[in-house]
Amino acid sequence: MARRSRGGGGGEAALKADAAAMRLVWRRGVVRLVLVSAIAWAMLVLLALAFHLWSCSSSVAFLSALCRKDSKVLDVLDSMRLSSKPLHRCQIPVADDPSAVAIPKRTPNTIVKKLSYINVDKQDKDPSPLFGGRQSWKQREESFKLNSTMKVHCGFMKHSGADMDSVDVKYIQKCKFVVASGIFDGYDIPHQPSNISRRSQKLFCFLMVVDEVSLDFIEKNTTVKIDNAGGKWVGIWRLITVHRLPFDEPRRNGKIPKILTHRLFAQAWYSIWIDGKMELIVDPLLILERYLWRGKYTFAVAVHKHHRSIYEEGDAIKRRKRYARPLVDLQMKMYYYEGMEPWSPKKKIPSDVPEGAVLIREHTTMTDLFSCLWFNEVNLFTPRDQISFGYVVHRLGDALKFFMFPNCEYNSLFILHKHTREHSSKVEWAKTIDEIVKKGLKESRGGLGLWTPYPADLSSVELPAVKRTSPAG
Repeated sequence: MARRSRGGGGGEAALKADAAAMRLVWRRGVVRLVLVSAIAWAMLVLLALAFHLWSCSSSVAFLSALCRKDSKVLDVLDSMRLSSKPLHRCQIPVADDPSAVAIPKRTPNTIVKKLSYINVDKQDKDPSPLFGGRQSWKQREESFKLNSTMKVHCGFMKHSGADMDSVDVKYIQKCKFVVASGIFDGYDIPHQPSNISRRSQKLFCFLMVVDEVSLDFIEKNTTVKIDNAGGKWVGIWRLITVHRLPFDEPRRNGKIPKILTHRLFAQAWYSIWIDGKMELIVDPLLILERYLWRGKYTFAVAVHKHHRSIYEEGDAIKRRKRYARPLVDLQMKMYYYEGMEPWSPKKKIPSDVPEGAVLIREHTTMTDLFSCLWFNEVNLFTPRDQISFGYVVHRLGDALKFFMFPNCEYNSLFILHKHTREHSSKVEWAKTIDEIVKKGLKESRGGLGLWTPYPADLSSVELPAVKRTSPAG
């Protein structure tokens, strides 16, 4: 009996051990099953997401139709800059044939009949003067008061930089119709326009403004041809190299050809500006006919994709770290103090914020004055020109006859390419004024209005509340 008891005890222990082993196997099996299921589920989600993104970017009509362009997934990925939300495009109502487009007579100068520029500041004793000059608060205020004859700051102060080679200066004298673009600090390479008619190829100068760094980058990464006169070409683009850049910040240097096109190419009657990362896909003559001549406008720009108010735009700039938060706030406080209300449907224009990557202009004195005043704001404050655009429009009232066209048409003008690298400067990440000062992040030749005592107390100014109009905005 004693032996059976010991044997029975051993059998019971063995049964317990077997049961424990089976439980362990079951636990491991369940864990593995859960892990495999989770991985399979994640793979399924990723495949579905990949298909969704692929269908959104597909040129196949059936696949493109499957894409939900209002998808929250796309909004989130776009806001995280992991994937670009597909552009909303619509057909542009352009004329059928560029060769049949009649070029109208130039728009007469009515309000401002004569415009000239200040090129020397008596108070600037620096042997290397500031490119934008040292505009005082009084001069800034006076520049918004319209008269038949005006003289304003407009960049290009004497001996201040942005010099062109003599061979390029000679070439641009013949350019009455201009398609202009610019690449600074080697962020892009020129993209060749498509669908350009023979008439436009003969009529327009395609001018790509570059700095020395970008010229070197372009020469190393694409084919640059040199003509008999020494001019440099990449396909249809004539490279115009500027030397002695006036600003520390590449973004500010890029505003010179973009906003001051009329100063850089003074002979131009009409100009179309496109950012360097864009490939133009619509004939420029058809663009002028659609956006200027048909409605008798002298300036055209698209409505912003997300924002209508400059305060929405400023909020997005801060969240996306596109410039120092306290300096963006300071500029917006100045504008709010000076009477710039948030956009509302009561305003006469569809938005205070443009898509600034495409600018279409007839170079009248009024359009040129607007460009000067816009540049002065960019020079004095932050380089974020979408904030200052609406402010200058507000100050000029109805004097500038311009057309803000639908964003879907804007997206149909070009193919957007990625920069060769992303731009970032340390000042964009600064959270306080003290941080900017202590870390030496203050720009030395631009944005000086942000550091010059303002002629009023802004400490009690509270910016209007901002409601985000888009998860991606």
